[in-house]
Amino acid sequence: MIDRYSRPEMAHIWTLQNKYEVWREIEVLACEAQAQLGDIGITAKEAALIHLRADFSVERIAELEVTLRHDVIAFLTNLAENIGEESKWVHYGMTSSDLGDTALCYLLTQAVDILLEDVVRVGEICKRRAFETRDMLCVGRTHGVHAEPMTFGMKFARWAYAMNRAQKRLLAAREMIAVGAISGAVGSYSSIDPFVEEYVCKKLGLKPDPLSTQIVARDRHAQLLSVLATVAASAEDIATEIRAMQKTEMLEAEEPFTSGQKGSSAMPHKRNPIISERICGLARVVKANAQVGFDNVALWHERDISHSSAERVVLADSTLALDYLLNKLAWVLDGLVLYPQRMQTNLNVTRGLIYSSHILLAMIDAGMTREAAYEVVQRAAMQVWEDVQTAQAGSTLADLLAADDVCPLSAGQLAKICQPEQFLTRVDTVFARLESLTF
Repeated sequence: MIDRYSRPEMAHIWTLQNKYEVWREIEVLACEAQAQLGDIGITAKEAALIHLRADFSVERIAELEVTLRHDVIAFLTNLAENIGEESKWVHYGMTSSDLGDTALCYLLTQAVDILLEDVVRVGEICKRRAFETRDMLCVGRTHGVHAEPMTFGMKFARWAYAMNRAQKRLLAAREMIAVGAISGAVGSYSSIDPFVEEYVCKKLGLKPDPLSTQIVARDRHAQLLSVLATVAASAEDIATEIRAMQKTEMLEAEEPFTSGQKGSSAMPHKRNPIISERICGLARVVKANAQVGFDNVALWHERDISHSSAERVVLADSTLALDYLLNKLAWVLDGLVLYPQRMQTNLNVTRGLIYSSHILLAMIDAGMTREAAYEVVQRAAMQVWEDVQTAQAGSTLADLLAADDVCPLSAGQLAKICQPEQFLTRVDTVFARLESLTF
């Protein structure tokens, strides 16, 4: 019998052994329910014998399926070989999807429980590192271009919130998928009492689908796959930022490079962000698989099996890939190497252009119109840009503005404005909010 209180590894969830163990559990529980109900001839003693004798062999099921060409019938045949005469009560009044869909939903809850642990681990690492780096100055970038000073801790904080949202989405998706259906050929309970469904679902920690049409509606699975894709996209967002920060020209952060590791067969100097790149690649698989979930929603009438073959691939692949990439992401983030001196160098590379927004506001406060102040600041900024891009020695933005008779600000006022800390006087608000973030 399966242990409903243990937490299997993701890879084990999708093994045939685990699937058949869940199938066996469902069939045994259905027999117990039928015996309690007393509507058919099965006795409590017979249900107990079925519980005792129900066994299967993955190899024997595969052998039977070659001839039978039906996995559920092959499974039931193998059970019958081990149970004996009492096997006549196994699967009584049920159809294949009663077994398969209920089991699949249970397997998906197992998988989501692991993924929830994964996102919590990543989120907690990000929250911890956010406070570790709350005062680490760096430049913020929009469109890839230097914008304003910020702290590196804000990056970790943003990622922590992303994982918190991922946790909430996964919890909602788990609730949606945690259903079972044992309702017969078209969902009318024509050959089985609803009590059996209620009994089995309760034992498995599921809720009965209020109206299944032999199958659990696939919009539930589509929602789960879309959530997995969204979580993968969030992980990809983090990994993409790490890749960008590891570029030689930027080099503000670097994923761990372990002892003995080699980065290139041709270039011994290389230290490449290979794990972050792997995360991005696998995220593409999870995102693409979500489309299969959407395509599986529309089936003919009460059911067909066009969804079955595709979801046998995408549900396992998406949960496996997401589990793997989240664990890799946790490793990268926990050991992410930071270079604050390089951050400081990059902060100064544009010779004060990153202070333009505060200079603009100060000029407005000094009496200029916004349009006039913007023109003055931009004119000086474009000169600085030209000097920076051509690697020419030149003045800072503050120097040019101090020499401009139109600028109402003194050199001292400009120097005070052009301090990165001036942009962070209210950043404590961000970290106060982060303090209350729980997983």
